[in-house]
Amino acid sequence: MPVNEIARLAARLTGAQMAVVTLVGSDEEFFAGTFALPEKLGGQGKRLPLEYSLCKYVVSADHLIGVEDMLATEDPELCEHLLTTEYGVRAFLSVPVRDAEDRPLGSLTVLDTEVREWTDEHSAALLEIENLLRPPVDSAPPPEAVAGLDSAALLDSVPQALLAVDVRGTIVGFNRAAEDLLGYTSAEVHGRSLDECLRPDYDHQPIGAALDRLFAAAPTRPVRRQVGLRHRDGHYLLTEVALTVVRGATGALACVLITDLTGHKAAAERADHNASFLATLLESLSVGVIACDASGQLVVMNRALREVYGLPATSDLPPDYATAVGSVLYDSDHQPLPWERAPLMRAYAGEYVRDTDVIIAVPGHRTRTFAVTAQPIVAPDGRRTGAVAVAHEVTAVRKVEVFRECHHLVEQALKSAASVAEATPTVLQAVVSTLGWSAAELYLVDETTRQLHAVGHWNVPGMDTANFFGHTPVKGAGATGRVWRTGQPFWIRDIGEATMLRSPFERERVEICLRHGIHTVLAVPVSDGRSLLGVLTCYAGAAEHHEDMLTVLLDGVAAQIGTFVALRRAEELSRQLGRVQDDFISLVGHELRTPLTAITAYAGMLADDIAEEDDGRAMVQSIERNAAELQAIVATLLDLAGLDSGHLPLDIQAIDLAEIVDEVEAASHHHDVRFLTDMPLPVRIDGDAVRLRQVIQDLLDNAVKYSPAGSDVHISLKTDGPMVELCVSDEGIGTPSEERERVFDRFYRGSNVRHHGTTGSGLGLSRARTIINLHGGTIALLDNEPTGTTVCVRLPLENDAARTVRSL
Repeated sequence: MPVNEIARLAARLTGAQMAVVTLVGSDEEFFAGTFALPEKLGGQGKRLPLEYSLCKYVVSADHLIGVEDMLATEDPELCEHLLTTEYGVRAFLSVPVRDAEDRPLGSLTVLDTEVREWTDEHSAALLEIENLLRPPVDSAPPPEAVAGLDSAALLDSVPQALLAVDVRGTIVGFNRAAEDLLGYTSAEVHGRSLDECLRPDYDHQPIGAALDRLFAAAPTRPVRRQVGLRHRDGHYLLTEVALTVVRGATGALACVLITDLTGHKAAAERADHNASFLATLLESLSVGVIACDASGQLVVMNRALREVYGLPATSDLPPDYATAVGSVLYDSDHQPLPWERAPLMRAYAGEYVRDTDVIIAVPGHRTRTFAVTAQPIVAPDGRRTGAVAVAHEVTAVRKVEVFRECHHLVEQALKSAASVAEATPTVLQAVVSTLGWSAAELYLVDETTRQLHAVGHWNVPGMDTANFFGHTPVKGAGATGRVWRTGQPFWIRDIGEATMLRSPFERERVEICLRHGIHTVLAVPVSDGRSLLGVLTCYAGAAEHHEDMLTVLLDGVAAQIGTFVALRRAEELSRQLGRVQDDFISLVGHELRTPLTAITAYAGMLADDIAEEDDGRAMVQSIERNAAELQAIVATLLDLAGLDSGHLPLDIQAIDLAEIVDEVEAASHHHDVRFLTDMPLPVRIDGDAVRLRQVIQDLLDNAVKYSPAGSDVHISLKTDGPMVELCVSDEGIGTPSEERERVFDRFYRGSNVRHHGTTGSGLGLSRARTIINLHGGTIALLDNEPTGTTVCVRLPLENDAARTVRSL
């Protein structure tokens, strides 16, 4: 009885993971049939102590038992059952197996490692399957019935093709299954020679000789041979015959049981074809495939994976393969990966592995990363017969992912560094570590000499760097020099085979690289988008192949470095220009102050000595007036220089800004312009009263200067949270929108002002912004629709810096 198949049927119909048919004794139970049980628990024919038995409960109860969660039952014996604690069984459904007298002898049980809800359909299915295991009802016929059996009917009851041949080779029996197989009816072949009808092909030997040997030997066990038999329509069938000799009242007969092998042969041919097709397919795949059998022994490794390990394409796998590859496998964290934790071995143990990264670093070959998927190979009966793993190379993808992090590290290093030289080691370490290469060096073009010089390098620990770094590049020679000349990336996949490096300098550098174990060199330009600023050169200890990808990635890093260098140089130039400007203003201011003072004094004295009606008096007064204007410009310049340098610190006090605005507005009345104010009293802030008065005075002077006669100037003052806002709006000529930011630069005057003919120095708003910035505030120009300009000043009500100054 196929008890294993019955167990499998029970599992399938109930959706359970496992099933078992057991017979119980006094101290142990016997596994009559199993499906998908753990190997350690056992299979068909296994005997176990009753401590592992669930059958004992069913036999004792003599009825169906179902438990949906053994850990949730109130029965402590089930909660702590060995099947639960050792094998994780959580649920079972079981029915008794009975003998012919309806006594329970064992059970049919389905089991699951998950909590289950057993339904009435599950119970009914299990009870119906159990009926298959019951012995048939004894209905043996009486002896007289047996004696009267028809021999032809008996032959026809045999499901396999059968024929009987006497010692002369004459067919004396031919059952219905033989008729179906060979196409003849029993009447057509009965009494005819076997050779005449079926023409058996028995290794090209006469069938008569073979029958003679068979009758002479009279074997007690069937003799099996492959024989070709002719069908009635003329085609031959490949068959296997089982020959036995029986003796009866009429003499000896050869009984021939026939099995058609035509389908088997076709299946074998298909299997051979499929095996050949599979082998060809495996060899043509670009992904790596590896498989092991039920014992864990490697049986398949395709060409793609052999190439990764450096193994011959057609040789047998080394018997010590697990030991050999154990030293070259690494996990995604670059930690050694033991063979027993490799994806294939995890699948062999029953685990399903999905897209796990494995790094393969074979000495002398480039390091490669593979995404590996592996799973066990499971037979229809649930047995694991091996495992298979597929490895898809993702080296390029992982490098791109890692380079995103590399770009971030480079950005952080550049942001935190004060100079290129300070940032270089950290930047190069990030690049080399990301690439998995050996070393890198950064060169920059000197702004004065225009020569290329090294500013820093980095190499992996343990690398011998004697005579490797610090050489002076030659323009147009070597990787670095060629990039210096052309401004284009330069790639050398294997420097030992680089025939383009012919000059003595280049051959010397090649020898140095080879002595230090360098194979691949990649140099990329460092630029600001317009001009070459330097060269980034990287060195790898193994031959690399992803030229385009690596070049693009390093170009990105080089662009970051180029931007940083350009910004630092621009900042330095800006600082130098600022110092020159400050020095110039200071020099001019001090050099002009003394002669202007003298000019003003002497002009005043001359004016006093000249009579009112004298024409010379007007000229002297003009000299005095213009000299005074120059003195005011010089004073403003010196004021700005002192404020910018910190030599003129603010005198911060608690002041009433509304009062200062009111005082300045009162002193600035002009008969052609009307002031309109909107401000609360008081508005107290922390500030320098003198300096803020200067700002307000400059703003009102500008409003009056550029406003037409009869217009209004609006002054508003209000608080806005922790800030106070002062706005002065006029109805004058306004300022072009594209020039509003530039009017705060020293000496800058709007284009419409210059054409308008109004005089001015272009220093008032520049000084105003400096003073407001020192207070921690802002100043901005806005439109005043339909015409004119609004200047808004925002200042903090309280200022930490101001409080610190007062406390000192």
